[in-house]
Amino acid sequence: MAIDILIAEDEPSILESLDFILRRAGWTISSVTDGAAVLEGVRRLQPRVLVLDVMLPKRSGFDVLKTIRASADTRLLPVLILTAKGQQQDKRIAEELGANEFVTKPYANADVVGAVRRLLGDHGRAP
Repeated sequence: MAIDILIAEDEPSILESLDFILRRAGWTISSVTDGAAVLEGVRRLQPRVLVLDVMLPKRSGFDVLKTIRASADTRLLPVLILTAKGQQQDKRIAEELGANEFVTKPYANADVVGAVRRLLGDHGRAP
């Protein structure tokens, strides 16, 4: 069951917001709320994009990203990193680990939608 976007976010209000704005843009969404569930979700759902929070329970977003990039099956999966920290060090680590996009919380809805559109390319434009 392929979906457009898998969201990995543990904060309920942020997850609800992301789910709403991305569905409104026309994409199919699924979500997980801890780092341990992300890899299973990626394998099972085969998303076109992963929106990945850095601060997740059980396993950090950076650790998840490192594992995704190390696997032949998932290394090309586009990943948008979300972080509340917004420090340059987080962005540098995310880039070194292979993140495709980086958005800092609090974010503008248009920034998240724009980043997802870029990751999906022209064929990923919502209807």
